[in-house]
Amino acid sequence: MSSAPVDVIFFHGAGAGAREADEKLAENLARHLGDGFSVTLPYLPEDEDSGDDLWLEAIGAAISRASRPAVLVGHSAGGYMLLKQLALRRHTTEIAGICIIAAPFPGSDQDWTFDGFELPTDLDERLPPDAPIIFYASEDDEIVPFAHRDLFAAAIPRAEVRTTAGGHQLGDDLRAVADDIRGLTATTV
Repeated sequence: MSSAPVDVIFFHGAGAGAREADEKLAENLARHLGDGFSVTLPYLPEDEDSGDDLWLEAIGAAISRASRPAVLVGHSAGGYMLLKQLALRRHTTEIAGICIIAAPFPGSDQDWTFDGFELPTDLDERLPPDAPIIFYASEDDEIVPFAHRDLFAAAIPRAEVRTTAGGHQLGDDLRAVADDIRGLTATTV
């Protein structure tokens, strides 16, 4: 008897063309994960004036639809919004792991300081306590400075960090993320 695949929910970034670019990442992740995993890429609001509420609602709905322990992956603004959603709202879905790729850290520099772009100061305490968290960032990221990864690591001391390459999109190669996800779910697949 085979078990159901592990749900991997991939939250895309924001801005023109972000969903399409991140579709390639989600497809690459699914290819590297192979059998035993189901990677989905929910639609998040594309209207730049939609504010956080619609994003938080869409992310929360996607998490609540997941079955079994789910792995949550967020890229860029999708990673930031995923962390914000998890910090502000409680979920009944069991989370096997949280993978955050090239996410901007609020208030880290003047390019990333603006109204509404913030996380709770007690972020680590608000996140699911048993869910491992891994941050990925490329030293050659042209959009989100590499230093943001370390700011997240300081805010969430239990998190692990990975240094990648390939710019903001990691060269459309999420092999390292897939390897970590297989490790996080080794007992559930």
